[in-house]
Amino acid sequence: MKLKHWMLLATAVACGVAQAQAPAGAGFNPGDYTGVWRMMGGTIFDRSTAEPANAAAGQPGARERPPYNAEWEKKYLARIELVKQDKLPDPISNCGTPIGFPRIFNAPDGYEFVVTPKQTWILTENGPNTLRIYTDGRKHLPDDFIWPTYTGDSVGSWQGDTLTFTTIGLRGEDGTIVDRTGIILSDAAHATTQIRKPTADAIEVKLTIEDPKAFARPWVVTKRFTRIPGGDEIRIMDYACAENNRNPVDADGKTLTLDTNGKVIDAGRSRP
Repeated sequence: MKLKHWMLLATAVACGVAQAQAPAGAGFNPGDYTGVWRMMGGTIFDRSTAEPANAAAGQPGARERPPYNAEWEKKYLARIELVKQDKLPDPISNCGTPIGFPRIFNAPDGYEFVVTPKQTWILTENGPNTLRIYTDGRKHLPDDFIWPTYTGDSVGSWQGDTLTFTTIGLRGEDGTIVDRTGIILSDAAHATTQIRKPTADAIEVKLTIEDPKAFARPWVVTKRFTRIPGGDEIRIMDYACAENNRNPVDADGKTLTLDTNGKVIDAGRSRP
């Protein structure tokens, strides 16, 4: 039965691709996204509401002001306390787990934006992280075929130099972690994102995140990226943190630091 289900899913998706060869949008003109980019502003997801203003994600007591309802504000406060104890459960502490959406716009390492009329891929050096945005006219997967994932399902279109897409199908509370202050989203969260280039060497990403379970109103956050100088001399290399991993997480949820012989030299260090 499982094999039959997967065969049906593959057939349905393939048919959808074959039928969805619409233009990417009116006057597809994205501009130059080549090269390697870096995020600006640090790994606090919503720098505009950071407390304190110079806070860093993972810093004890640091927080932001997502528009939580009372129930989810309590959950956030509880997670802020876990950060103080260095016990925040963060899936990406396990090397190989995707950073997911919307956190893929909040990674501290290099980025590549691969733009074509029918798909846009966002790749981060801190991996494995790939956000695929389909712009060939296809719709979101139907309810009976979609399941919760770290990155969700994203479809959209280009209107001139602006890509607008929607994202659904996120894991929710156990997997959709936004940053290490402890912000989480529910499985009802969905987002509308706009990407554009205000200048030749800048990318602006405006996210409007709605979460009927967790939020009292939409949460609007803008992330910015700048091109790393160097042209073709700059490239992204393999990032395999599972090799020589000196920061395992112990049974109590604390991040350890090991020396070259695997001996614990620091217990409970907060990771940035």
